[in-house]
Amino acid sequence: MLRNTKDLIGFRIVAKDGDIGRVKDFYFDDETWTIRYLIVKTGDWLSTREVLIAPEALTDYSWESGTFSVGLTKDQVRNSPDIDTEKPVSRQQEAELAKYYPWQSYWGTGFYPGGIWGIVEPTPLVDPRTVREVDRTDISHEDRHLRSTKKVTGYHIHATDGEVGHVNNFIFDDQTWQIAYLLVDTHNWIGGKKVLITVKHIQQVVWEDSRVVIDMTIDMIKNSEPVDKWEYAVPEYDLSEYRKHRFHFKETADIL
Repeated sequence: MLRNTKDLIGFRIVAKDGDIGRVKDFYFDDETWTIRYLIVKTGDWLSTREVLIAPEALTDYSWESGTFSVGLTKDQVRNSPDIDTEKPVSRQQEAELAKYYPWQSYWGTGFYPGGIWGIVEPTPLVDPRTVREVDRTDISHEDRHLRSTKKVTGYHIHATDGEVGHVNNFIFDDQTWQIAYLLVDTHNWIGGKKVLITVKHIQQVVWEDSRVVIDMTIDMIKNSEPVDKWEYAVPEYDLSEYRKHRFHFKETADIL
């Protein structure tokens, strides 16, 4: 089922022995657009420190009550590697997390195995040939590749013939945690409606200019079905078309 990230902000994260804190944001990697970590703001018990929790750590959930349970103790979280979530996270820092927690590294595969989603042997979402060799062999370099959904919200959307809107939300598949759509707000451009754009239409993200370049025209966006009201989940959008076009940037071949 499809879910939107904004609705998950504030979800409680519950350890085996009590509350850890609440979801503040998400990190997705900019190569496969898959959510890799929940950024959790802890309570007073840990001086409101922010920690990273991988989706693989989730053991149970309640979408209705807004609660995720994790197979961790509060002491495990307390003693985890300290990462400044206000700064870019490097692969080296992720490796430290992977050494501390029993999480399998995902780089070079494009997915997390296991977890509550029952993903045992999924098909890789990215052609292994497109993964940089340095990512396979050297995790000690400072390759910063994680992006905050909160910070990318507001990025301007550039169609082939002009600017058309800005990123309003991220819609992801709760079975794989891969982002399927960007919710784009066209309020100041073409009449104010919100539309969904599949990530397969993204040609490039220019991080330094805060813009997303897509291979669609302004007219194509105008003729898109509007999405005006968001409920907690988004079951009305079929994932079959999205899954036929496994996403990667246009510089690489689409995996069909």
